[in-house]
Amino acid sequence: MKSSALHRDTDLILSVEDVNKTFDGFKAISDLNFYLGDGELRTIIGPNGAGKSTFMDMITGRTRPDTGKLTMHKPDGHDIDLSKLPEFKINRLGISRKFQTPSVYTQHSVYDNLLLSLPRSRTLFSSIFYKESAADRAAIEEALETIRLQDLRHEIAGNLSHGQKQWLEIGMLLAQKPSILLVDEPAAGMTDDETERTGELLISLAGKHSLIVIEHDMTFVKQIARDGKVTVLHQGTVLCEGKFDEVQNNPKVREVYLGRGKAA
Repeated sequence: MKSSALHRDTDLILSVEDVNKTFDGFKAISDLNFYLGDGELRTIIGPNGAGKSTFMDMITGRTRPDTGKLTMHKPDGHDIDLSKLPEFKINRLGISRKFQTPSVYTQHSVYDNLLLSLPRSRTLFSSIFYKESAADRAAIEEALETIRLQDLRHEIAGNLSHGQKQWLEIGMLLAQKPSILLVDEPAAGMTDDETERTGELLISLAGKHSLIVIEHDMTFVKQIARDGKVTVLHQGTVLCEGKFDEVQNNPKVREVYLGRGKAA
């Protein structure tokens, strides 16, 4: 049984408990507790230096906590301590991260970017003799439909707009069948139309995947968090958590974050 299930009205996929991390005397994460439900879309906000990036780094294994535990809960009831695993093993468990700047193969087509992202053997022998299968094509078509780039499948990725590159990278991560998808400021640099469409994309992924989205654009946060929860980080710990309106109207949040021009 999952020991932290009392913190959620749904099954958990990730638990972060009593986690601390210090860099050269600076406490980036302080007694952090965080619980993500299976299939949940959670938005995280907070001022610069709140510990958001360090939090993501610890989940993906780029940084190890000094104390505390990060646990991934598998559907079979098996719990995995992420704090003891290297980054590549955490990725293989189905935890994928998208950074703010899109990373795509700019000289390849949209279709080939997705093809290169499919989970398969990367040995020299298998790469030389690889033949695209019907299952591969089906997975690519599913990703193209999800990110709504069907009509651009043959377009060179370097020719895409900023927003389209962001969607393509999300599609590349989806092709790997992640359980948990970490997304860092997806709306940065987008037009209003691209931002709205990105929100629709992320909302459509909830339920099929579990998502943690870090974002500063409060209009965008309001869009994607309409049916979910917002977590506010401050000085490396959870300041408050709740529905968007509750968080926006919380006096402490307005003092440390929203009062700095972040309000919608």
